[in-house]
Amino acid sequence: MKYLLWAASVPVGLALLFVIVQTLASERVEVVELTTIDETGDMQTTRLWVVDDEGYQYLRVGADGSGWYSRIQRSKEVTVRRGEESKIYTVTERADKSKRINELMQQKYTWGDSFFAAMLGSRAGSIPLELHPMN
Repeated sequence: MKYLLWAASVPVGLALLFVIVQTLASERVEVVELTTIDETGDMQTTRLWVVDDEGYQYLRVGADGSGWYSRIQRSKEVTVRRGEESKIYTVTERADKSKRINELMQQKYTWGDSFFAAMLGSRAGSIPLELHPMN
């Protein structure tokens, strides 16, 4: 019975440790809130990393996409809250800046970026999304 309890607690402990490391990796440096509209008209908020380059803000989506990226593709207009400021943006894919944005994300998010790259696969094929403020 003692070994069964131990055997059951190890996976639970590892899962808990993974959740803690994942949270630390993703939330310890700046995170913005991206608000998009889903197909039913409901607002969806996603917490994401952001970097700045040449006067623009950039988000990054993996090569396999995501729900928030699909919502951007449908509407092209999003709200981003960075700190205390919220603005409406249009989004432009900038695959030509993939290497540069990946480097900036690595510099800013350090081991957190490396952790997610190891867990989710390399950053090859990731797509930088350039934010353009609406007037």
